[in-house]
Amino acid sequence: MTTDSPIKPETTAGERLRNFLVAMVAIALTVALVLGLRTETAAVSLDKLYAASTPLEVAISNGKPSMVEFYANWCTVCQKMAPDIAEFEQQYADKVNFVMLNVDNTKWLPEMLKYRVDGIPHFVFLNKEGESLAQAIGDQPHTIMASNLEALVTGSALPHAQTSGQVSQVSTPVAPIGSQDDPRSHGSQVVN
Repeated sequence: MTTDSPIKPETTAGERLRNFLVAMVAIALTVALVLGLRTETAAVSLDKLYAASTPLEVAISNGKPSMVEFYANWCTVCQKMAPDIAEFEQQYADKVNFVMLNVDNTKWLPEMLKYRVDGIPHFVFLNKEGESLAQAIGDQPHTIMASNLEALVTGSALPHAQTSGQVSQVSTPVAPIGSQDDPRSHGSQVVN
């Protein structure tokens, strides 16, 4: 009986060893990549930034300027900016308070209303007396945040006092229920 398919020659021991080594290297690289990504993600999490942050009550009374970040764990923009914030926190730890306020915690609703937080991340820069100097909303380039922090430390005017980038929307009222002071209320009241 004849077949039309070509006959495969047997693989040599050298070819099998080479194939085995290629497979082992591929597995090792995959494991290294997965562990590297896991380590990087775990190294700069919003929970770790929160744990290391200065409590708001301390920040507004300790005589240092502050950067307050309104955030949420589900906020992809906040997660994206976490490595930059961690870097700034290390660089300016002795000169600036870094405060993290989670918008999912209703405890911070008065502050959210005061600073009109309707998208996150929302950064508020406070002087040494705890007074608001500027705000930045959304994804901020590293250079803009660095410039603002450097100006905050030196007591100079913040060069990027009102900047906006990509945000995650927050579904929290921007004014107390029944307030006519908020121009976005259009005179309507929310009834629960």
